[in-house]
Amino acid sequence: MLLSLVLFLAACAYSKSRPDINRETVSNINLNDFMGRWYEIARFDHRFERDMSDITATYTLLDDGKIEVVNRGIRNGKPVEARGKAKTTDIPGRLRVSFFWEFYSDYNILAMGPDGGWVLIGSKSPNYLWIMSRTPHLDTATLGHIIALAKARGYDTDKLIIDND
Repeated sequence: MLLSLVLFLAACAYSKSRPDINRETVSNINLNDFMGRWYEIARFDHRFERDMSDITATYTLLDDGKIEVVNRGIRNGKPVEARGKAKTTDIPGRLRVSFFWEFYSDYNILAMGPDGGWVLIGSKSPNYLWIMSRTPHLDTATLGHIIALAKARGYDTDKLIIDND
């Protein structure tokens, strides 16, 4: 029984931070350029967005330097909203985001389009990945390029759920 518990905990630790995923963030990001509305184009499956479509994330820089995060989407024909907060870190391109009390998780801006029109977002875990755009849709070539970037970083891009209709 104890061995099973130890193996389970070891597996959890491994899945949370695999060394073969490149989590290096963009170093030249201007936080103000990141603020505003983003449309979710693709993501890995996770329970808090399961069965959702038309997902947006809006980031607003507050006077105290913190960031308000508002995620919206449609589930079963009804609007869903989640409000959270984020704060900057000493690492450019990395935010700490919380949707529940004081439990923060890493939010890494892995790549950003040259015109700021899209971003590739990851976290400490290889199980979280998002492709976001300033517009509700990305052209096929751009989306393919971003997916290739994610794959080159070690993400299993076959797991992406794409909502680019």
